[in-house]
Amino acid sequence: MRRSVMATAVREARSQGIGRTVAIGAAAGVATGLLANLVRKAVVQAPTALAGSWDQALAAEHAAALKIFDLIEKTDDDATARRSFLLMQLKHAVGKHAFQEENVVYAMMRDQGLTEAADHLNHDHGYVKQYFFDLTEMPKDDPAWLPKVREFRGMIETHMREEEDELFPRLRSQLSEKQNRHVTAAMNKEGLKLA
Repeated sequence: MRRSVMATAVREARSQGIGRTVAIGAAAGVATGLLANLVRKAVVQAPTALAGSWDQALAAEHAAALKIFDLIEKTDDDATARRSFLLMQLKHAVGKHAFQEENVVYAMMRDQGLTEAADHLNHDHGYVKQYFFDLTEMPKDDPAWLPKVREFRGMIETHMREEEDELFPRLRSQLSEKQNRHVTAAMNKEGLKLA
């Protein structure tokens, strides 16, 4: 009987050792995954953060989105996988961008008395989502798909020009340098959430 108790104790000790090893390995895997995700987020947000002030960063994001539109517009009807991939990239880039604008810039515009303009820009974002929905639902080889992309791009470019040429300079001039730095930091913080 002593032998069986001893054998059981040895087996339990070994299994606990293996269990500890598995637990340590799992914890290391989770930590590595979290670190990799943070690094990925930092890399995605870096171009925005390095662009400078909030208005310059948003203009850089506008330019990046237009480059994705350029790539989409160069595709043929039979490049359905490429179109789907580029549309996904555009949707992610524009979604992160809109999140930053809606949660920081448009809110600051309202605080500075530019409520009607902020609401108008936010309204445009609703149509951006509609275009993404329509383009996602349409077959990527549909002859009407690329014209829809071009229509979408026209709407986006009008929105971007309004922001860059009129509304963002107006907001920037109403804010102190300290407030502008705060908007930049807050916007980058929001962008990192979705990066």
